[in-house]
Amino acid sequence: MNNARLLFLLALFVAGQAMGETRYVSDTLEITMRSGKGTSYGITRMLRSGTQVEVLDEDKKTGYTHVRTRSGKEGWVLSRFLMKTPAARDRLAGAEKQFAEMQLENRKLETTLASLKDEKVKLSKNLGSLDSESRKVSQELAEIKRTASSALAIDTENKELKTRVVSIERELQTLQQENEGLKNRTARDWFMVGAAVVLLGIIVGLIIPRIRWRKKSSWDTF
Repeated sequence: MNNARLLFLLALFVAGQAMGETRYVSDTLEITMRSGKGTSYGITRMLRSGTQVEVLDEDKKTGYTHVRTRSGKEGWVLSRFLMKTPAARDRLAGAEKQFAEMQLENRKLETTLASLKDEKVKLSKNLGSLDSESRKVSQELAEIKRTASSALAIDTENKELKTRVVSIERELQTLQQENEGLKNRTARDWFMVGAAVVLLGIIVGLIIPRIRWRKKSSWDTF
């Protein structure tokens, strides 16, 4: 009694597992789907190889499986004509499609790789140009530093020259003042000399007539 109950539960478990599974019509060209479990039942439709059906129930005694097509049509087919994998030709078609997609992807990758190689070459050239530019900038910076140092030295020298110029200008002003003083003194000296000459001329003019008169008087006495 217990064994019979166990077998019944096992059958229910197997049937439950079978229900809801997806099966495929085998590589046979076409199979019949009947309204019942046996050849005595009428054919409801013909299923071509690779047709996808949903398992609703499976009767291992009769060897028939209750299925439903994707369009919703239900019926019974021989279980031995059902497979858990798609038909070979469908798998082949899928494999060919996948292969074609892989080839296309491979071509895309090759194109991308070629583009990346070209980009790498361009980047290498740019890197070389940037390196050359960097060296040039470094040289220019060194030159600027040298120029800046020279500019600082020139600025210091200019400040010293300006100080010397100011000192020379002061000395020049002093010399100019002294020169003006000398000019004024010379003018005064010449004025004094002129005045003395005039005065001497006047004196001489007064004395000479008297001397002549005296000489004449003395000559008259003889």
